[in-house]
Amino acid sequence: MKTGVLALGAILMALGGCATSRPVTAPVADTTNPGVTSGEGVASMDAARDIVLAVDNPIDPPSMHAGSSVLGYAPSKKYDAGQRAVLTIEALKQGYRMRQVAGWPIKALNVYCVVLEPPLGMSRDELLSALAKDDRVQLAQPLQDYRTYAEAPADGRHYNDPYENLQRGFTETDAAVAHNISQGDRVDVAVVDTGVDATHPDLAASIHDTHNVVDNDLVSFARDSHGTEVAGVIAAVGDNHQGIVGMAPKASLSIYKACWYPPKGSNGARCNSFTLARALAAIGETDARIINLSLGGPSDPLLTRLLDVLLAQGRIVVAAMPPEGGNGGFPDNAPGVIVVRTSNAAAAPPGVLSAPGTDILTTQPSGGYDFTSGSSMAAAHVSGIIALMLSMAPKLDARTVHQLLQQSSKASGGVTQVNAAGAVEALELREKAAR
Repeated sequence: MKTGVLALGAILMALGGCATSRPVTAPVADTTNPGVTSGEGVASMDAARDIVLAVDNPIDPPSMHAGSSVLGYAPSKKYDAGQRAVLTIEALKQGYRMRQVAGWPIKALNVYCVVLEPPLGMSRDELLSALAKDDRVQLAQPLQDYRTYAEAPADGRHYNDPYENLQRGFTETDAAVAHNISQGDRVDVAVVDTGVDATHPDLAASIHDTHNVVDNDLVSFARDSHGTEVAGVIAAVGDNHQGIVGMAPKASLSIYKACWYPPKGSNGARCNSFTLARALAAIGETDARIINLSLGGPSDPLLTRLLDVLLAQGRIVVAAMPPEGGNGGFPDNAPGVIVVRTSNAAAAPPGVLSAPGTDILTTQPSGGYDFTSGSSMAAAHVSGIIALMLSMAPKLDARTVHQLLQQSSKASGGVTQVNAAGAVEALELREKAAR
């Protein structure tokens, strides 16, 4: 079975800017491609049963200018499932007696990807073992389950937002001081999470576009709490006499709903390999420099390949550290990803940043506010600080950003954590020295 990542040059040639924006009150449900998932398709997926399979989907890419990158590239034609890929999938389904649950083409990897249910009488491991020997198969793996990381509920710039003083993370990281230099202007942060209350008075002006790769349910999209919380920490509007202030109040947010809340009684939002892959592939069609992934789960070959593509393009990926500690899954184990844990007195693992993540006041659905905790919020604080930095120096790379954040972290009350003012000041000194 072919499992290697495609050459970067070929991947970049396949990329184009074909994503479209919609009003924030109408999340885009990607239902235009053959066999693409619907709400019913996602609901019927079973991470303990199903597999993800990909086959080659060769379609001649459009020409593009030499040196094109995430910072500027030519739009491409729509990338659909080619006839060869469709026929291959049909032959595999018949040959192995599998049932297709959902599928869609991934342009960044030049493959057509489907979720399949194994046949009766054959275990998933047996099916994957057989598919591993089939030359028609580019990738075959278990459909895996992921979850969001949140628990149940110096003189700086002055804001008129009434709850500013209650924002522990904002205060502890000296964000108001950092805002004297930068507020995140012209920086787009892609948030892969649940849905978001895009009409929230503290978020509506910050959300540039929304995409729903889970279902077509606009009501549940607006009622989703985790994504709304993360969005508020990153970019809640400042100086609107309303609620709170985000770490980067002038940054814009692109929301990708890839996680959903199962029926009542389940603990937290869930995602899977399929929905996360669709979100990451969609981000590859945009110019978003920061990707916030306040979620995690096991290692996953398909998601790792997509993340490799995004990192090679120069995206800065911020991931929440699993609450149980350690990092060995997706996305926290990928080289180049900035991993963030909730600040505490214990020493952080090598390379892992610490940020406020306990009792964080942030936005809630239906225009509300409440406190929440978890490394999801810690990651959101760091994404916001990086937006401040990129607004000052748009061409910063992930390695430099990580170094500046580590070097400028400050100790307070026995806890060392990122500091927005320190990071912005360190970057300002670096930029002046380079002139």
